[in-house]
Amino acid sequence: MTTIASQVILHPYVSQSLKFGSSNVGRDKLYRTIQYFSRFLAWFLLSRGNKIAAARWTALKSHLGTGRKLMRLGKPVEHLQAALRAASSTGEVGEQVTTIGRQLAYFGYLAYDAALWANTAKFITLKPSTAEKVTKTSNRFWLAGILFSITHGLLKAGRLAQDAKKLRNSETWGEKDLGDQAQREVRQLALENLRADTRYQFIIDLLDIWIPASNLGLVNVNDGIVGFAGFISSLMGLRAQWLAINNINGKKN
Repeated sequence: MTTIASQVILHPYVSQSLKFGSSNVGRDKLYRTIQYFSRFLAWFLLSRGNKIAAARWTALKSHLGTGRKLMRLGKPVEHLQAALRAASSTGEVGEQVTTIGRQLAYFGYLAYDAALWANTAKFITLKPSTAEKVTKTSNRFWLAGILFSITHGLLKAGRLAQDAKKLRNSETWGEKDLGDQAQREVRQLALENLRADTRYQFIIDLLDIWIPASNLGLVNVNDGIVGFAGFISSLMGLRAQWLAINNINGKKN
């Protein structure tokens, strides 16, 4: 019995799960996944007339959303630092500008989001009309951040495609070029990984954009679509974070 318990408790997957859950980002990814699954399931149950079960999942969604706001209180400063680092870096102008825009937009989104948490926690008191304006401004920043991220992904994907094309066109064959060929293969593999990462983030952004767009009334979609889109993008983000934290090399495409 002790041996079986040890094999279960000390299993590598359990250790990886604990490592994932010990990080603030890992917990946020997990909570976000459950939050948007709850949103989808609450809509599904409500559409079937099961109001009691729907209310239970709606409450879980709301509490997870409030908890995630608390966990992100320091994030605006991180995005501001990232914007400053991007401004002082060198690279493609378009990619640099969109990176700065994305980080500043997320800074604004999370700063207003922190004010909403403080209002929910009764630390500050906002009038209902003011809280509504803060919510709309927060969602506008969120939407802008995603649009900048999508633009950045398109620009980066185009540049990487050109780099890959140049690398293929520069190939020369011959016994004396074996060393150069090995270096090209390493560069080609690195480019393919970067292109896969860019496509992966692009898909996440295309799914996430429905959330603030729906909150702002720019698109007319129900909670089921928004919840499902958020759930899938959350799963993708959770997977990427799992691979990163546990140092697992895996293709995302």
